[in-house]
Amino acid sequence: MKALIVDDSRVIRMMLKRFLQAEGFETLFEAGDGREALDRLKEAGPVDLALVDWNMPVMDGLEFVTTLRESKAYSGMRVMMITTESDSSKISRALDAGANEYIMKPFNNEALRGKLDILGFERPGV
Repeated sequence: MKALIVDDSRVIRMMLKRFLQAEGFETLFEAGDGREALDRLKEAGPVDLALVDWNMPVMDGLEFVTTLRESKAYSGMRVMMITTESDSSKISRALDAGANEYIMKPFNNEALRGKLDILGFERPGV
């Protein structure tokens, strides 16, 4: 399984990368904003999962998801927004734009694992 981590915080990207590696994701791509993420996807092709922060410079997470969902090439990707945005209208906007799940910072590995379960990603060795 392949994952893309899109967050302007290097620390958050490192934490998510460690978690995803433990969850069996083989190849991880990282980007500091939505524009960089789209460029990486053009180079590497679709991934199974994208973990996307909302608030980033250049291109925010909502714009990234909206742009991503305009392309049939990425229609099979599962997208989880990971953000501090807790307003229900923003959650609705993200889901309407094409995000499949949403988790708010701060989160723990158990909560993140639960979201992966909802998205249909099996635990390693199960």
